[in-house]
Amino acid sequence: MKNLIMSLALTISALAAAAGADMSNGADNFYQSKQVTAQKVTFKNQYDMTVAGYLFIPKHLDQRTTNPAIIVGHPMGAVKEQSSTLYAQKLAEQGFVTLAIDTPFWGESGGQPRNAVLPDVYAEAFSAAVDFLGTRPFIDRGRIGVLGICGSGSFVISAAKIDPRMRAIATVSMYDMGGANRHALKRSLTLEQRKKVIAEAAEQRYAEFTGGETKYTGGTVHELNEKTHPIQREFYDFYRTPRGEFTPDGSSPQLTTHPTLSSNTKFMNFYPFVDIETISPRPMLFITGDRAHSREFSEEAYKLAAEPKELVIVPNAGHVDLYDRVQLIPFDKLGAFFTQHLK
Repeated sequence: MKNLIMSLALTISALAAAAGADMSNGADNFYQSKQVTAQKVTFKNQYDMTVAGYLFIPKHLDQRTTNPAIIVGHPMGAVKEQSSTLYAQKLAEQGFVTLAIDTPFWGESGGQPRNAVLPDVYAEAFSAAVDFLGTRPFIDRGRIGVLGICGSGSFVISAAKIDPRMRAIATVSMYDMGGANRHALKRSLTLEQRKKVIAEAAEQRYAEFTGGETKYTGGTVHELNEKTHPIQREFYDFYRTPRGEFTPDGSSPQLTTHPTLSSNTKFMNFYPFVDIETISPRPMLFITGDRAHSREFSEEAYKLAAEPKELVIVPNAGHVDLYDRVQLIPFDKLGAFFTQHLK
């Protein structure tokens, strides 16, 4: 098994290098820890939808006692094998039981149509994960934390506001998926542009209702040219190269990261930061890169949250850097945060 893991890691690194992927700073999305055991699990959410995940347990964990646990959510449009299983394993190596989940409509979780947007159901998946962990005999249901990466950062905040069983909340490279869709980065989307997007999505509902072709929107480009925006280049290097590309169900990679056009406007009504202060006195940790285009969202959430709270800005790190670059990701800080607050 050890040799197989080493061989797989070397193969992935070689493929990524051959494809021109930037593997600097220890990019290691497909990391496989020798210190933990992995188990595929499924469970139901409150609406009888299947949520799929990987449960990681430290090999030397005493399962005769109850232990702290952390739920980890993947970037929006991604799956659990992209970034979140890396984080889950690294935290499991620090002694936590961890659970990396697919949000409904994505990856191996249930929900139709695929790639649909429904932020309340995304948030519900994290509460369902608490249900699952809190009923395991080796988990202390009073010591369960949540970690959201990119879009999942806004989903765990939304969930934590109404689920006090989440005792410590952390986000990394967080996107406020509501604000990003209403206003775009740096509030660059005008009201008229927003209304045009909404009208296009509404019209698409007629097409799909009458059996027409499903259309998709947003997401990561599939080709680069001289006009490709730097942010799209950043995502491309992760999602469109062997560095991070993954399609668990064998579906076309053309759909990876792309939500359905007709449902994506559901984010327009998503306000995760409203009442964020009510999460207090449960602690919150926001981690972002100093070069991250998404930095504004972590700073805004930190400003609005009540104590105890902490904002960590990682030097020399962009948004996607904190998906998988192990030399930049502050795993020790995350471990210390959850150790302190899941006592």
